[in-house]
Amino acid sequence: MNQWYESQADGDFLRARTLELLGRISDILTLSKHELLPLEDVLSILKPTNETYQGMQTVPIDLIVGSEGRYRDFNGHFLPRREHLRARWVKVNMAHYEDIILPPVKLYEIGGVYFVRDGNHRVSVAKLRGQMAIDAEVTRLSSEIGLKPGMSLEEMRQVLLAYEKRMFYLKTEYDLITGEQDLEFSTPGRFDTIYEHILVHKYFINQNQAEELDFGAALLSWHQNVYKPIVEAIRENGLLARFPGRTASDLYVFISAHWNELKAKYGIGFGIDEAALDFKEKFGSGYLERMAKSLRKLGATIRSFLRPRTLNGNRKKRT
Repeated sequence: MNQWYESQADGDFLRARTLELLGRISDILTLSKHELLPLEDVLSILKPTNETYQGMQTVPIDLIVGSEGRYRDFNGHFLPRREHLRARWVKVNMAHYEDIILPPVKLYEIGGVYFVRDGNHRVSVAKLRGQMAIDAEVTRLSSEIGLKPGMSLEEMRQVLLAYEKRMFYLKTEYDLITGEQDLEFSTPGRFDTIYEHILVHKYFINQNQAEELDFGAALLSWHQNVYKPIVEAIRENGLLARFPGRTASDLYVFISAHWNELKAKYGIGFGIDEAALDFKEKFGSGYLERMAKSLRKLGATIRSFLRPRTLNGNRKKRT
């Protein structure tokens, strides 16, 4: 009987690998990808502040979207991608045939979806066998962002960006005060930088005021006298074309930091237009072109140096 169980369990693994291969072919044909999400990459986007042990729960398997460390071994449907997984996978599967109760898996929950800490093979076997849910010890990672199965990392990043913008506008009344909705970023975390810029601007203005300027007035002053002039310099100098995928707000943050470095080096009279042009030349796409040209020249010099010499010291031509 044990051999029959083993044969059935091994056959299930072959079926799982076949389904994974067919899925990979389908992905190529449809230009879609079904990958498990790496927990580390998700955490780098969402940056949870704490974790809480939630205890034993019954978790819908369709809400398990990634893994802490084995995301390369299984595809997005938890089908095994590597032959070396066979022995462990078959052993777990045999336990089902023999009615052996397996320990619960361990999962992280963040934003309403789950990532496997321990038990990837158990999730894979349960998924193939058509189980709808699995027993798990769950640890919750805090996040204000709601996630859905099937989301890519880029989609998560966009959801986070939209959330950060909404929270910033609510907190500061930015659009009501400035009459604009012109802050757009390509990466999360920039709205905190903007908030700090406004507070610094408020601090310096209040150094010369008899009465303290409130936050709203400081925000409007920052927008009119700091942000807009830099964005205008960005557009006038054609910087956006040199930084594909970046926004004017992104470049405002980068150039502000660069401008402060240049003023510290050359004096406070160094202008924003000069800073924008300097940033464009040093870090724009043309910078990569110049680097490639320099590397080509270096390669030619090295090849010339390595060319065999004749007895009189001249370079021998290759034939």
